Amino acid sequence: MTAIRTLAFYLPQFHPIPENDAWWGKGFTEWRHVALARPRFPGHYQPHVPADLGFYDLRVPEIRAGQADLARSYGISGFCYYHYWFHGRRLLDRPVKEILEAGEPDFPFCLCWANESWTRRWDGQENSVLIRQDYSLLDHEQHVRWLAPLFADPRYIHVDNRPLFLVYRSSSLPNPSETVHLWQRLARDMGFDGIYLVSVDSNYPDQDRRTPLSDGFDAVLEFQPTPKYYLSQHSSRPNAALRRLLRKVALVRRLYWALQRGDHVVSYRDYVAHAQSQAREQPSDHVIPCACPGYDNTPRRRAGAFILQGSKPEIFGEWLEDCAQRASSLPPGEQLLFINAWNEWAEGNHLEPDLRFGVSFLEQVRKVTGCHRDLPKS
Repeated sequence: MTAIRTLAFYLPQFHPIPENDAWWGKGFTEWRHVALARPRFPGHYQPHVPADLGFYDLRVPEIRAGQADLARSYGISGFCYYHYWFHGRRLLDRPVKEILEAGEPDFPFCLCWANESWTRRWDGQENSVLIRQDYSLLDHEQHVRWLAPLFADPRYIHVDNRPLFLVYRSSSLPNPSETVHLWQRLARDMGFDGIYLVSVDSNYPDQDRRTPLSDGFDAVLEFQPTPKYYLSQHSSRPNAALRRLLRKVALVRRLYWALQRGDHVVSYRDYVAHAQSQAREQPSDHVIPCACPGYDNTPRRRAGAFILQGSKPEIFGEWLEDCAQRASSLPPGEQLLFINAWNEWAEGNHLEPDLRFGVSFLEQVRKVTGCHRDLPKS
């Protein structure tokens, strides 16, 4: 495992910005969704309450340092920060900006461009666009030039002499191959050997999974979970667990309303088996494995939530071990393993300790990575 770098996706949402104040109310952060979450049926684990780090504010340097110390101690090699770029306009960039300027914490990182338009999907108005994602070659050039100081930072993660950069929706680029060619040329002009580009498209059907590679991307990340893809393959099963419970306790009002919302309740163990089966059927070259400790986006969605029910650290550990074995077969230097996510609290998807599981999920990471570093002092 020493050659494998285990990276965790990191959501920089936990600090207020003027745009979110205007769209969602003064002082809005993702914590508002987390705190208001409630169970929708018996046995539904909500809300998720943070333990060690509390309801933090990412404007506080001590919080960022504490996150890095905790992650390093349990075998996380670095964070992959979501990066929001809208034709030169950047949102939620304060944590990364301050990390760059301060030189602290001394912890590896890379960026994933979350190139999606923002809508009011949280309150059900998905057609109401808050800020649109537009594209042009001039903007792509300006984007890479803005990224240059980050790429040059000694903490930034590289594959050989190529900074690691992920694109969440490469299929949304109007001309992906042209964009990739431009970015690679600009990176070489900056003194790198190019950019190690990874496509994170999570909803490709099987036959299209290798499309980004033909566009010039170096690898495809097998992002997890993939609710739309899973439900398309298991159309008769989304509410099976919920319906079984409904038959047993038909008068439970919360359960009735969960069903009316159209929530999809899927066994975490069943989902892991599905993900592992899909991985075995797909070509393994240039495919970076990924695992998730759980998923439940009911805090964000009034209806149509996707819930992985029954997540357990031991099941996650088995999945992560399988992913590590697959990562070890990648070429030297490209042996990457991703976990989604470090702190997606409003999706019930976090390695950061909560009051229910504590550091149990992190312990599984430590076990798989073989990390024996000293744990942070309490």
